Amino acid sequence: MNKPGAAEVEIRSISAVDTYSLRHAVLWPNQPLAYVMVPDDATGQHFGAFLPSGELVAVISLFVAKDVARFRKFATYPPYQQQGIGTQLLQHTIAAAQAAGAHLLWCDARLDALPFYQRFGMEAVGSVFYKGPIAYSRMERSL
Repeated sequence: MNKPGAAEVEIRSISAVDTYSLRHAVLWPNQPLAYVMVPDDATGQHFGAFLPSGELVAVISLFVAKDVARFRKFATYPPYQQQGIGTQLLQHTIAAAQAAGAHLLWCDARLDALPFYQRFGMEAVGSVFYKGPIAYSRMERSL
């Protein structure tokens, strides 16, 4: 599913703390840094996409409880969006959820990102809801 000519990145495990700056800058830059911290961060798996230069350009966090996995705080710096980096990172996360024994994967997705998630077989379920002024939908898929 990688795009032809997708940017070359290395996906590796990182700490929750390593995600905060990028989460903040991309997702909620007008909120305090604490706003992007998730109460369960200590129990999650966190992945980063690194350029060959070593620069961290995208992050995602995965939380698995029994056979249900949720990813949160998926963010890519804008200059690196539309280059296949998010695709590679989400593919890695789906594989990690499957390896952990999950049979369902879900996320809360900003409405403008729904087409991206639909490419991975995810479907919107339930009603649209808001986090501050931003509209979201729950997206899920079987694994």
